[in-house]
Amino acid sequence: MNGLQTRIHDAVMERLDFSREVPDSEVLDLIDEELLGAAREGTVTLEQMKSLRQDVFYSIRKLDVLQDMIDDAGITEIMVNGPDRIFIERNGQAMPAGVHFSSEKKLMDVIQLIVSKCNRVVNESSPIVDARLENGDRVSVVMQPVALNGPILTIRRFPSKPITMEDLISFGSVSREAAEFLRTLVGAGYNIFISGGTGCGKTTFLNALSDYIPTSERVITIEDNAELQIRHIPNLVRMEARNANTAGCQQVTIRDLIKASLRMRPDRIIVGEVRGGEAIDMIQAMNTGHDGSMSTGHANSTADMLSRLETMTLMGIDLPIPAIRGQLASGIDVIVHLGRMRDRSRKLLEIAETGPVTPSGVSLRTLYRFQETGEKDGKITGEWIRVNELEKIGKLRMAGQVKKAG
Repeated sequence: MNGLQTRIHDAVMERLDFSREVPDSEVLDLIDEELLGAAREGTVTLEQMKSLRQDVFYSIRKLDVLQDMIDDAGITEIMVNGPDRIFIERNGQAMPAGVHFSSEKKLMDVIQLIVSKCNRVVNESSPIVDARLENGDRVSVVMQPVALNGPILTIRRFPSKPITMEDLISFGSVSREAAEFLRTLVGAGYNIFISGGTGCGKTTFLNALSDYIPTSERVITIEDNAELQIRHIPNLVRMEARNANTAGCQQVTIRDLIKASLRMRPDRIIVGEVRGGEAIDMIQAMNTGHDGSMSTGHANSTADMLSRLETMTLMGIDLPIPAIRGQLASGIDVIVHLGRMRDRSRKLLEIAETGPVTPSGVSLRTLYRFQETGEKDGKITGEWIRVNELEKIGKLRMAGQVKKAG
C-alpha cells in the first residue's frame, strides 16, 4: 500500500461508524470523497483514482491484495509465505504473484477476517487452523511461533460451478467407460473410498461421484470444512466439525458427527476426508447398513490406503489387526486411486475392489488401470485398461444392474 493509498485508507477508517452495520455503498462514497480531495490537490490522476478506489475498498472490506486473485477463476491456489512472498498456481504451475501486503499486521487482519467468519480462532496459543472462504475455497493458516517466516496462508480454489464427471472426462482425467462403471456402482450402493496425494482432486472427484446418488435418498455429509457441493439431493444434511475456542465452545470432531449421523436415519454418509481415529466410525457405518457411503484419504496407492486405514483405525480403537482387516474388507467395496502426473494433470490411476483377508492384509483386485502410452505437446497420453471383471456383484444383483457392470 503506497503512501497515498495508506492516507486515504486511514482517513476512511476514521470516518466509519463502527457502532452500526455500514453498507459497502457508504464505504465507497467515503473513499470517493477522499479521492476527490486528493484530485483537487493534484496528487492523483483520473486513472490512478480508479485503481486506488478499488485497492482501498479491498483493503477495508475484502481481502486486500488477495481479492483480485480470488476473483480470477484461472488461479487454482494462492500461497502466502509472509507479507512479502505471495505465490499463485495457474495451469498447474506455481509463480510469484507480483504483489505483497503493506505489513505483517495487514496480513494478520486478513487472516483474522477469514477465520472469524467461520467461527474459528487462530493466535499464538492456537497457531494452526483450517477454514474456508464464503465461496467455499479451502483455507489453511499457520502462524507464529510455528511458522518461522511469518504468517502462512494457503487458499485452495474451487470453481463456483461444481466440476461434473462429464467435465473430468473432457479434461482427460477419466475415461467414459470407467465413469459409467462408477456410476453403476454408486447407484447400486457400493461403499467407495477415494485415495490419492495432496492436490490430486479427491474432493472434486468425490463431488462428481455424488452426482450419481439417487435423488430419493437421505444423504449426510460430514467435513472438517464444508467443501462438497451436492445440489441435486433434496433430503441433504450438511455437518461441519468445530474446534474448541476461548469463548467456551467445545470441540465437535468428525467422530462426534459420524456417531450423531447414525441417529439421523441416513441412507448414505459421506465423510469429506478421513485423517485419524474417525476411520473406525466410518468403517463401522459402512458395515451397519449405510450402503453407498463414501470418503477420501491421503495415500500413494490403493494398497497404501488400506495400510493407512489400519493405522488410523488403531488411533481410534484398540482392536486386533485381523479384526480391523475384516472390518475393512467387508466395509469398503471399491477404492478409487487418483494421482497428479508430471505434466501436472490429474488422472484416475486405478479402480480396485477389496477381496478376502490374507496373512499380509486385505487383498485387492485391480479393475481399471491407467496405462501411459507417451507424450504429445507436453501432455501425457494413455488409456484406461479394463484389467479384471468385478467379483462383488451381490449389490448389483440386488439393484438389478448386473449386466450394466459386466
